[in-house]
Amino acid sequence: MKIYFVEKTIPFNSLDIDKPFIGGSEKTLINISNELANDKSLIIKVFNLTSKKNIIKNVEWNNINNVSSNDQPDILISMSDANLLSLFRSKKKYLWSHSIQPIEKFIRKKQLYQFIKNKPIMILESNYHYKKRNFFTSMFGKKILPIAVDYDFINFKVDEKFVPNKKAIFTTRSDRNLEFLLNCWPTINFKSKKSSLYINPPFNLTNEQKKLGIKLRSKGNKSDLINDLATSRIMLNPGHKGEVFCLAAEEARELCIPIVTLGIGALKERVEHGVTGFIAKNSDEFINYTIKIFNDDNFYLNIKKNLMKKRNFRSYKNVAKDLLHIINEN
Repeated sequence: MKIYFVEKTIPFNSLDIDKPFIGGSEKTLINISNELANDKSLIIKVFNLTSKKNIIKNVEWNNINNVSSNDQPDILISMSDANLLSLFRSKKKYLWSHSIQPIEKFIRKKQLYQFIKNKPIMILESNYHYKKRNFFTSMFGKKILPIAVDYDFINFKVDEKFVPNKKAIFTTRSDRNLEFLLNCWPTINFKSKKSSLYINPPFNLTNEQKKLGIKLRSKGNKSDLINDLATSRIMLNPGHKGEVFCLAAEEARELCIPIVTLGIGALKERVEHGVTGFIAKNSDEFINYTIKIFNDDNFYLNIKKNLMKKRNFRSYKNVAKDLLHIINEN
C-alpha cells in the first residue's frame, strides 16, 4: 500500500526534526511518516517544500513541484491544506487538521471548493478538536487521532527523587494566554521566594518583569528544550481555544512535570486533575496550585510519582497503528 503525505508550509525533511524552526505540525509529519515506514509492506512518500529528493529512514521526501501523474498513491493525506488534495488521484483522501478552522476561515483560504471536490475524511487530534470542527468543514467524516511526543522525550531518564528549583516554564506561543500567566506571576513570585518563570522568545520583558524572575529561554534545539523542561518544577499553561492537542503540555507530562492550567481548549485532556497536575477554575486557584507545588516538596514529589506511573503510554507506534485502523475501516 502506498501512503503519500502532502504539505506546503516551510522547507524541511526528517533530518530537521531537532531544529528550533520545526513546530508541532512538522514534528507530527516527520514522526508518523518515519513510523509507518517501519512497515515494509508500506511505501511512504512525502511531498513538501524540501529542496530535493531524499530517502531518509525508508521515507522518500520530494519537492512538491515534482509530482508525477504516473505516480499515484492508494492513500493521500494532506496536512492542513485541502487545496493539495488534487495533486494526486487516490482511492482514499484524508485532511489532517491542526486547527479548529471555522467555516469563514475555510472560505477565506479558498479551500472549500477543493474540500467538496475531494471529499476527504478529517483527521482530528483530540475530543475537543472533534467537537469544535463544524459540520461544513467535516461533512465527509471525521476521526480522532491523538498524536504523541518524540521518542527522545519517551527515552529520557527521569529521576523520580529529583526536586528542581522553583522554576516554572511556559513553552508555547505568547499569544496563547501568556498575558494571563504574567498577571498571575507577581503574586506567585511574592509568595514563593526565589521562583522564576521561563517563557519562549521573542518577547519584550519589562524591567519590572525581569525583577520578578521572568526570563526568556534560549530557544535552541530539541536537546535544549528537554533540558529546560527536565530542570523545571512546573509547567504553567493556561490553555487557549486554538489548542487542539497542545504538544508542549504532552512533552512536559512525559518528562513528569506537573502542569497547572485553566483547561482551555485541549489542555483539559492533557491533565488529570489532582493526579498529574491541576485544572484551575480561576486565577486564584491557578496561583494557589502553583504556590503549593513550589513550596511543598513532598506535594510536588507525590504528583511526580503519579506522572512516573503514566509515562510511555503512547508513542508514534500507537499513532501509526491507529491511523492504519482508520484507513482500513473506511
